[in-house]
Amino acid sequence: MGSLLRMNRLLSSIVDSCNCIIDPQLPADDLLMKYQYISDFFIALAYFSIPVELIYFVKKSAVFPYRWVLVQFGAFIVLCGATHLINLWTFNMHTRNVAIVMTTAKVLTALVSCITALMLVHIIPDLLSVKTRELFLKKKAAQLDREMGIIRTQEETGRHVRMLTHEIRSTLDRHTILKTTLVELGRTLALEECALWMPTRTGVELQLSYTLRHQNPVGLTVPIQLPVINQVFSTNRAVQISPNSPVAKLRPTGKYMPGEVVAVRVPLLHLSNFQINDWPELSTKRYALMVLMLPSDSARQWHVHELELVEVVADQVAVALSHAAILEESMRARDLLMEQNVALDLARREAEMAVRARNDFLAVMNHEMRTPMHAIIALSSLLQETDLTPEQRLMVETILKSSNLLATLINDVLDLSRLEDGSLQLDIVTFNLHALFGEVLNLIKPVASVKKLFVTLSLSADLPEYVIGDEQRLMQILLNIVGNAVKFSKEGSVSISAFAAKSDSLRDPRAPEFFAVASENHFYLRVQVKDTGIGINPQDIPNLFSKFTQSQALASTNSGGTGLGLAICKRFVNLMEGHIWIESEGLGKGSTAIFIIKLGIPGRSNESKLPFVAKLPANHMQMTFQGLKVLVMDDNGVSRMVTKGLLAHLGCDVTTVGSRDECLRVVTQEHKVVFMDVSMPGIDCYEVAVLIHERFGKRHGRPLIVALTGNTDRVTKENCMRVGMDGVILKPVSVDKMRSVLSELLEHGVVLES
Repeated sequence: MGSLLRMNRLLSSIVDSCNCIIDPQLPADDLLMKYQYISDFFIALAYFSIPVELIYFVKKSAVFPYRWVLVQFGAFIVLCGATHLINLWTFNMHTRNVAIVMTTAKVLTALVSCITALMLVHIIPDLLSVKTRELFLKKKAAQLDREMGIIRTQEETGRHVRMLTHEIRSTLDRHTILKTTLVELGRTLALEECALWMPTRTGVELQLSYTLRHQNPVGLTVPIQLPVINQVFSTNRAVQISPNSPVAKLRPTGKYMPGEVVAVRVPLLHLSNFQINDWPELSTKRYALMVLMLPSDSARQWHVHELELVEVVADQVAVALSHAAILEESMRARDLLMEQNVALDLARREAEMAVRARNDFLAVMNHEMRTPMHAIIALSSLLQETDLTPEQRLMVETILKSSNLLATLINDVLDLSRLEDGSLQLDIVTFNLHALFGEVLNLIKPVASVKKLFVTLSLSADLPEYVIGDEQRLMQILLNIVGNAVKFSKEGSVSISAFAAKSDSLRDPRAPEFFAVASENHFYLRVQVKDTGIGINPQDIPNLFSKFTQSQALASTNSGGTGLGLAICKRFVNLMEGHIWIESEGLGKGSTAIFIIKLGIPGRSNESKLPFVAKLPANHMQMTFQGLKVLVMDDNGVSRMVTKGLLAHLGCDVTTVGSRDECLRVVTQEHKVVFMDVSMPGIDCYEVAVLIHERFGKRHGRPLIVALTGNTDRVTKENCMRVGMDGVILKPVSVDKMRSVLSELLEHGVVLES
């Protein structure tokens, strides 16, 4: 049927193209005509059915870009069908109207067919490009599907990695980390077995340390130089190995086919004392081996994302192990530090207890030693002013000299103790520097004259007369150094020179750490004491400033020294931001002691605001205080009796008490001076002073209060001044010292010096 239709279309097109009009008058084969007639009818029917199908297709299509082309194509088909339909009337006799209609239909069909053909020339490339884009989009869709599959796989892998990492890092115990890793990998990847091989201490073997199913005993070893192990250690990727390799033979043998096995290295990062059985103490570029096995007799294979998961987990295990090792190291360091802190705290408490015990001991010994010394010196000085035979006077003077030496020793020990614990502070005042050197010279000359030594003093013209500094400490330094020069010189001379040091004389190559900084407010005093004594061995000079140390030459002279004087002088000089040293060419050639200290200049420094009071002249040495009412409060009977004797010798009317209540009951406005021992145990003498102030009000109506103490610390003096006492006297006290104190009290209303 199809071939007949095509044959009829061909004949029709030939007839149409020839534009022939069949003459009904011509004879025709009836059978052929009948076939053509039937064929044209079916062709027309087929042509008319095609537009209906196209209309249905367009309606059913959501998007179609060439609807107007379909309209043209539909018109062409309709016209072709109409032509064949009209042609049915040409097989018989027909009128002119039929011929005109037939001609018009054919002309329209030709026109539409040409236009459609021309349009198809432009449409076909677009249709081809649409087809190409369709193929391209299909490929892209397939590629996108694959990428989405990869992304989903990666997300799944990432989820497993996060889960495993969370489980691994939930603890910082290394053994728990490794065990958790095997358990989580076995659960996530559905493994039959998972094992971890660790390097031994020697580094030549791998030891089986952990297994998942516990089917093999821990402790098996394999050589680390096996080819399969070198293959795994040479890359950071997971490597598939043979199930029959030594590190993979962890399953019981049987008839089942073993599953695939992969192995991956686990870096051991910065391990310190990281031992499991026989682990190395320190691993650098060492690896553990993790072996993972799929179930036996299974067609399952390792996928790429599973291998990536294994690699990532191996890296995470390495990081977790390093963190655990660092944590353990820090915890060990913390424990060690805590132990050291405990030991240091214990040592500090012991040192503080020792310092307190020493200070308490020194305070007690100071008070207890000065009390009998007070009695000895006071009574000896009283005895010295009586009528004595020359032999008796010599004995009394010897007692006084020995007592003064012992008092000096006590002062040296206490000063050294306070210097060492840093509690000693300089007493900065404005004083007459020239007068101080003159006073030192007057004190030394009597001793030097006995030994027939010539003592000279040279003060430079540019040396300021008044300076700011610690007068008492400077005098102590001078007396110690000049006293040593006189003590260790049998004949010859002792020269004392002082001048304001220039920059070129401030340097001492033996003390490069001493660096003097000159300014307008200060200057450096350089004092040089040169003698012609026994001299000093040069190798003994560095030891002279050590405690309780003397050179052999000095010790052989049996001078009676303690070896504390120069040690204390050095510390005093250091407090004054200075430097001290001794020079000597050897035994028998004398020596030179030199020191430099920093002093202030009045009117140029802040210390210039300190009050300056000139020293009292010595014309009061023979003064008496007849009828002066004095009250003495002291708990020690001997000390109380000695102080009363000193005051009575000077003509005072003395009343003594031994307690706080008795003092407050006895004291009246008739008492001009109250001497009280502020070191009495169990009695707050400061409170007594405050109560006396409150009772008598203004100063002119109350007695002057003077503290008697054996403590030489600054705190005691400050406490006395704080409660309104008018002076502080340091025991022991001689007749001359008591006379001087009373003179200053009556003249100035205050004891300027103790």
